[in-house]
Amino acid sequence: SGGTWWLCTIPDRRGQLGWHFFQSCPKFTEQFCQMQVEDDDKVGLYSYKVQSTITSRLANTMIQAKMVNNARRPQPIMFDVQVPKGAFIDNFTMDINGITFTSHIREKSEARKMYAQAKAKGKAAGIVRSNALDMENFQTEVNVPPGMRIQFQLHYHEMIRRKLSSYEHVISVKPGRLAKHLEVDVRIIEPQGLRYVHVPNSLGDHFNGITTISKGEKKAHVSFKPTMDQQRKCPKCSSTAVDGNFVVQYDVNRETTGGELEIFNGYFIHFFAPENLDPLPKNILFVIDVSGSMWGLKMKQTIEAMKAILSELRAADQFSLIDFNHNVRCWRDNLVSATPAQVEDAKKYIQTIHPNGGTNINEALLRATFILNEAKSLGMLDPNSVSMIVLVSDGDPTVGELKLTTIQKNVKQSIKDEFSLFCLGIGFDVDYDFLQRIATDNRGMAHRIFGNQETSLQMKNFYNQVSTPLLRKIQFNYPQESVSDVTQSSFHNYFGGSEIVVAGKVDTENLQHLESIVTATAVSEDVEELDGFMKKDKYADPDFTRKLWAYLTVNQMMAERVERDLILLSGIPKSASKSFWKAFVSLPCRAGADLLLTLVCLCVSVDNDPHFTIHLPKSQRNICFNINSEPGKILNLVSDPGTGVVVNGQLVGAKKAENKKLSTYFGKIGFYFQKKGLKVEISTEKITLKDGSYAITLSWADTGHVIRKHNVTITVGKEMSFMVLLHRVWKKHPVNVDFLGIYIPPENQFSPAAHGLIGQFVSEPEVSIHHQTPGQAPEKPQAIMEVKGNKLTVTRGVQKDYRTDRVLGTDVLCWFVHNSGKGFIDGHYRDYLVPHLYSFMKKP
Repeated sequence: SGGTWWLCTIPDRRGQLGWHFFQSCPKFTEQFCQMQVEDDDKVGLYSYKVQSTITSRLANTMIQAKMVNNARRPQPIMFDVQVPKGAFIDNFTMDINGITFTSHIREKSEARKMYAQAKAKGKAAGIVRSNALDMENFQTEVNVPPGMRIQFQLHYHEMIRRKLSSYEHVISVKPGRLAKHLEVDVRIIEPQGLRYVHVPNSLGDHFNGITTISKGEKKAHVSFKPTMDQQRKCPKCSSTAVDGNFVVQYDVNRETTGGELEIFNGYFIHFFAPENLDPLPKNILFVIDVSGSMWGLKMKQTIEAMKAILSELRAADQFSLIDFNHNVRCWRDNLVSATPAQVEDAKKYIQTIHPNGGTNINEALLRATFILNEAKSLGMLDPNSVSMIVLVSDGDPTVGELKLTTIQKNVKQSIKDEFSLFCLGIGFDVDYDFLQRIATDNRGMAHRIFGNQETSLQMKNFYNQVSTPLLRKIQFNYPQESVSDVTQSSFHNYFGGSEIVVAGKVDTENLQHLESIVTATAVSEDVEELDGFMKKDKYADPDFTRKLWAYLTVNQMMAERVERDLILLSGIPKSASKSFWKAFVSLPCRAGADLLLTLVCLCVSVDNDPHFTIHLPKSQRNICFNINSEPGKILNLVSDPGTGVVVNGQLVGAKKAENKKLSTYFGKIGFYFQKKGLKVEISTEKITLKDGSYAITLSWADTGHVIRKHNVTITVGKEMSFMVLLHRVWKKHPVNVDFLGIYIPPENQFSPAAHGLIGQFVSEPEVSIHHQTPGQAPEKPQAIMEVKGNKLTVTRGVQKDYRTDRVLGTDVLCWFVHNSGKGFIDGHYRDYLVPHLYSFMKKP
């Protein structure tokens, strides 16, 4: 027809190339072809779900994303979500073609340390930092073959705090692309009754009218389900408009006493939020950073916010201003009453500030505490007033005392538990961790503010949270004979619009109601008595009281810096009680300023040289044995033709023999799930998932995130799971090498045909142990064990379980079978040698 025809090869969603003809001008058509390739060469998001259930202020949230690689070549797929600061992450799973990998998070200080180590070694490493207000990034990336689907799922807990007379539940909804199915579902259960439920237009006017709210007396349901067309930024756009925070605000009904006791499943929760009280007078010092880095918009916004804050001071308040750079200046050397004339003069002073110079935080804070201490010693402070310092800064100290720990110590000694310190950190350069520590040390809190057009509003909102002190020196008292393990029960201040929460254990068998006495200093009232009756209501989460108690306990421990170690799903601080472990199991890790993703992805275990430990549940005995073979040999651990599951381990030798014996360990473990066509190979260097001709590799240390917690849990459906533990040793060690251990829980549903060094014990053999006699060492007695028609001499010994303590291990008492398990295992150990990592074995 006279035009130019172009022939383009464009991959479809399965990665297959197709021929497409276009007629147009060459430049336009070439760009169109390229655009089509780029559009198809993307990750497909076919489901993005957020489900959150709030039970008495405790929110359980799940974020799930299901994606597919539509490209014709393998490409990385990223799961990048944001969780609230202070949330506790339950678990994170990746499901790749039916195999589930479970993950954990490392505490931020550990993350930084491991990142530095990996970077120093020249390895590809990354650490995730937050750039969102009150949120922390959680990110991982997996290289996915063409056409393969992957599901990410993250669970976390958080306690919804009351601020400015409202509970606010914030969910980050940032799918990054259009989703065929997108849903945010929030359910609220509040036994006190719901006053209101409100969903502000936080995602923008684009989604007006899409959110639905269903509210009852004590329950509410909020649903947000935009169609794919509703998600588009414009009718023909391929990008999504869903990018922000979905916010649910609500409040509950309150008795005139302002308190509510809920007792459930052996725990109590005391919510305390009195209202209709006259505010206490406050003595407040504003300490403002005016160093050169505050120049421009940050200073302009700070001045605007301070002028508005000063206007809100009450006549009974006293205040002053300190601004600092390399020097420290005082608007007034002492506190003055907040009269209209003084407030107006302070505003004029603020307006004349011109940022320049360095940052002398230490001297500025010590000057502020000196003014407050002097005013108290001179009798200028109302005994019922509340004294506080508000620090506004955007950077680290550059002048004067530079050591942060020394500044922290100096301020703590100067304040002497008399006042509160609140810190506002502005911008990305501020050391927010330091501000948090110094505020927490001095009965205050820190808040991060990012320098933008909303800086002024953020500052005013923060100030409003602490501007109305209603009570001071609050003490909660409970009967000691029926209550134990109470969380923090004394508080310096209570501010209007907030809430104090106390939790503990209660003896419900001998108690039908619980009485609480709250004492505090107020303008008019001093004492409150409150009875809490046993709750019989049905909750969405029956363990909410236990989890909320654990949440408060862990936060208290962190605030007091009692334990700074990483908190794992499988363990807790050593000082904690057994009952605390049970409650804490669902709160493994608190989100911090930096998150580090680690792969993780009873019982029968194989660990060390290679030591086998078989737990026999019927007889409640542990039987252990070693296998002495040569490096390179492959041992069959599980061979189950019924389920099609094979587990084999390849041996690796130590660097040299000791006492004429060369120790061997597992250096590689292979899993073959025949019915799914999947193979997993775990070595001391990497984890590989093979599906036909495609393979996904997850390195222990080179996945773009520093991997530190060396264990992988592989879950297949609901029937089976396997944990593999990686032991790292010093690379220059003259003898030892890195090796693997494997742990198999007894709940795995193998078939009766299962065999192998471990698989044969699916059917527990009859074991009799008798005629115990002293051994050569007193701690190693000998005995006769009868099993499978054999009489064996066994020795009492100790093996190590490294699941909870990877360095030292946990001692496990067992009866040791000599000669590579001869007589306890079927046949000879050589019968269990197989040619390949995924080979089935023949039954001996």
